[in-house]
Amino acid sequence: MKVVVIQGPNLNMLGVREQNIYGPMKLEQIHAQMKEFADQNGIEVEFFQSNLEGEIVDRIQECLGDANGIIINPAAYTHTSIAIRDAISAVSLPTIEVHISNIHRREEFRKTNMIAPVCASSVVGFGPFGYHLAMTGMTQIFSEIQAMQEAQKQQAAAQA
Repeated sequence: MKVVVIQGPNLNMLGVREQNIYGPMKLEQIHAQMKEFADQNGIEVEFFQSNLEGEIVDRIQECLGDANGIIINPAAYTHTSIAIRDAISAVSLPTIEVHISNIHRREEFRKTNMIAPVCASSVVGFGPFGYHLAMTGMTQIFSEIQAMQEAQKQQAAAQA
């Protein structure tokens, strides 16, 4: 199984920007922890970060046929990007949205979320630990998909 982790604008500045909101961890540290979890669970993980909406859309589209799931922190694009929303919807892969801060307790404009309705789940407000929760959630989704596929095979075999 392969998960692609997509990080949106300004997340490359973690550990530097607004530590009172986002904490002191750098993106590389978060990715190292995710990689460790993935390795322990037999999951291939790939990381991508961009400040550009079109590059994020391109990377989501590239996941089709290449990945089994997506973990995305669209950052500020959460509140504005129909293009990212449409790309997630188009690839039809299990997608978990992550936000380090609790976007629902912040400025009013951050309460609009274009992305959540097309995701399997959202993890918000747990700081960098939210990425671990998303990885755990993705393993559960993979297990459920695998169990469903096995049940369908058994049902088809029984009907044959």
